Amino acid sequence: MLELTSSYVDSLAPNAAAIKNGQGLVKKKSFVELNRSENGELLFGQCSGSGKSNYVCSVDFVVPEKPVARCTCPSRQFPCKHALGLMYAYCEGLEFQIAPVPEDILSKREKAEKREETKAKQAEEGSEPKPKKVNKSALKKKITAQLEGLDVLEKLILSLIRGGLATIDSKTVKTINEHVKQMGNYYLPGAQNELRRFALLLSRGQDHEESYTYAVEQLTRLHAFIKKGRTYLTAKQEDPELARDHESTIEEWLGHAWQLAELKEVGLVTEGAELLQLAFYSYDDAARQEYVDLGYWLEQATGDIHRTVQYRPYKAAKHLREDDSFFEVAQLPLLYRYPGQMNVRVRYDEMLPRAVTGADLAAVSANAQRSYTEALKKAKNELKNPLGEKNPVLLLHAARLGQTEGGQYTLTDESGQHLVLENIPSLPQGTTELLPYLASEWHEDIAVLVMLEHLSDQGRLVAQPLTVINDAGITRLLY
Repeated sequence: MLELTSSYVDSLAPNAAAIKNGQGLVKKKSFVELNRSENGELLFGQCSGSGKSNYVCSVDFVVPEKPVARCTCPSRQFPCKHALGLMYAYCEGLEFQIAPVPEDILSKREKAEKREETKAKQAEEGSEPKPKKVNKSALKKKITAQLEGLDVLEKLILSLIRGGLATIDSKTVKTINEHVKQMGNYYLPGAQNELRRFALLLSRGQDHEESYTYAVEQLTRLHAFIKKGRTYLTAKQEDPELARDHESTIEEWLGHAWQLAELKEVGLVTEGAELLQLAFYSYDDAARQEYVDLGYWLEQATGDIHRTVQYRPYKAAKHLREDDSFFEVAQLPLLYRYPGQMNVRVRYDEMLPRAVTGADLAAVSANAQRSYTEALKKAKNELKNPLGEKNPVLLLHAARLGQTEGGQYTLTDESGQHLVLENIPSLPQGTTELLPYLASEWHEDIAVLVMLEHLSDQGRLVAQPLTVINDAGITRLLY
């Protein structure tokens, strides 16, 4: 029998509104027919709508980790609210009549099977589609433009440094924003985003000394990109067929969108991985001009903390699927990793959920880092890399969660080393104010997911708790 949970159905929805609307169809009893195949692989039925005829919808689980939703409604959302409602109805235990699989579904299954057989045959014969040939002429033109853009960016940065940040006024900020637009013309999206971030720092109505400190840090980041980008592009210009850099993040800075096939080709893939999401939140990134959905996951076999990232540009946000919290274990046939060192971005295109067990919670504790000295050393090395992760996330074991005489909460490792917890500027909300509400059993022998940030204006590293885990379950502090 098919096992479905509302949490998993939520994860398939394109946005929160679709979840609400799908659940609303069940509450309003809009489904006039609910059916399932005898083996439980197919849910199908009819739902009344605004049209004269009922909408015919189905969700096919013949490949469990990759369900296929279909509906006769005109919605462009996928899955639509009718397909979601069908699954929610199943989760809530509504009665589904056993019925034969419709002929059109059988036909579509057959076509899908043939496509998969063709792919498998090509793989066995080594006749997979050949990679696209490099258009050397077009590539050289792009690289030339990118190098020219780096020169323009460098001149701007040197000009700002010579003039001094204290002399920057609204006219200078306008000039910087003009350069932001130019970076797009030079095919330098990474520089465009970070230069816009620099302009936003200077435009914020707050303490100038604090803004200048972070502005200098941002200029350092841009300068590092110019240096590394120029070295890489010059080598690429001399040899257009030079393999992409799959160890650092420079390709993403230069605007390359990694395809799953490329990640697999360079070995950045793991078979049969299991991920447990420990934290999730969304935020508005004004510098990128996008909404960002960010999840942090534990890969149980390795103990690594990975990121899933979804960018939703302002102009297209309403047409894109929102990511959301996921409260089960994701079983993945293939897990793809992006280049990077710490909290690397990951992706997957097929997933099968299962309930979290006591063994999974024990695995979280087992993978939590015991020594704060070693954990923080690794994080500091990441922070020293100007193009690295600015807010590394660590899973730490805490022998005790306590408070200082001044009332600040601290984590204490097994050797007695303390780590003070406080809210950091990068997160959309505070979490330390929620710690007093944790019951006493959550104060000892726990695992805590923390995000770190280096406060440049104060010269210190701070940590904010995101999630607390013990043998009883997972308590998320950030939403």
